[in-house]
Amino acid sequence: MTETLVFDDKTELVSTAAQRFVDVVTAAQRERGVAHVVLTGGSNGIAILAALATGAGVTADGLDWTNIEIYWGDDRFVPDGDPDRNAGQARDALLAHVPVDPAKVHPMAPSDGPFGDDIAAAAADYARLLASLSADGVAPEFDLHLLGMGGEGHINSLFPHAEATAETSKTVVAVTDSPKPPSRRITLTLPVVNRSRAVWFLVAGADKAEAVAAARDGADAADWPCAGAHGTAETVWFLDTAAASHLTA
Repeated sequence: MTETLVFDDKTELVSTAAQRFVDVVTAAQRERGVAHVVLTGGSNGIAILAALATGAGVTADGLDWTNIEIYWGDDRFVPDGDPDRNAGQARDALLAHVPVDPAKVHPMAPSDGPFGDDIAAAAADYARLLASLSADGVAPEFDLHLLGMGGEGHINSLFPHAEATAETSKTVVAVTDSPKPPSRRITLTLPVVNRSRAVWFLVAGADKAEAVAAARDGADAADWPCAGAHGTAETVWFLDTAAASHLTA
């Protein structure tokens, strides 16, 4: 099922997505005990985390923060304290304020982490982690994968016509030539994104309208990587009116 939700402003988009985040996670915990959630960076992804932390406009009764396995769709391969790190932004916005189990929080290695500057080894280690937490030795079937999107349609660190975007077998790859700085990143690939039960796009701004329309019209993922991501149960586009402006009725 694909659903497109259009909001008058970003505030409404964020509050609605935050409440639905709670609903999806609590449902997964009721059914399977532990929810598997992939976080994203970007202004909307971090705003949702901040809303969950403050509880503003969100009813979170029944959500068990200790039983969420938390992953990232991508991260910058920079030192741990670098403000560009998605993991650090998520920690500041949410994870430092709720009782998550540290053993269930799985950031990608930074460039000053256990693998030093070896980005290939860091990417391979994250792939091993996903395999170790899966039922089939490949990767979890994530309950929810959050995605931001760039104006050219990139998601995670999967850019148009990039080798990482064309990957069909590996779950995690190193990116060393990102057109958006910083150039070195680690990213999940489309095959593992598409194992997710729910994939949500969180998109605001007129500069994203062309990419949104292309994806919703079935564009080639090589040209518009966002077009290649979908959930096994649901794909939801959370859009403001500007981002939805190129959609046909």
